[in-house]
Amino acid sequence: MADVSRARGDITGHPDVSEMRERYARMMDARDVVFLDGPVLLAGLYFAISPWVVHFSGTSPNLMVNNLILGITIALLGLGLTTAPRRMYSLCWAMSAMGVWMIISPWVVARGADAGVIVNNVVVGAITCLFGLIAAGMVMRKGRETT
Repeated sequence: MADVSRARGDITGHPDVSEMRERYARMMDARDVVFLDGPVLLAGLYFAISPWVVHFSGTSPNLMVNNLILGITIALLGLGLTTAPRRMYSLCWAMSAMGVWMIISPWVVARGADAGVIVNNVVVGAITCLFGLIAAGMVMRKGRETT
């Protein structure tokens, strides 16, 4: 039977302590843009519901579908940044491209959108593009540090 009389909080004598520390360091190393996860998720969720918030779901149904799909996609990217950051940071350039599309979509998809719709898409698109560029910059910096 195992000796369980030792203090449970002390693992310095554990045979795999160095491997556990290495794994923890690798996991925390991938979380260098941790402040982006939540805002990207929130920006995506807001963009998905923005047709109903800004009240253009009835007047521009094509733009409504566009915003809903892009918003859900951005929210999924934010969720992915939380769950698998090392894999998802390579999609940051795609998030920047989606931000640019969010900016130009009122003119391409709606053709005659009102000022509120344009301001909504430009602001959220610029924020999303900025988040993508920040995360991509962190990935590039991290790549330079490891080589």
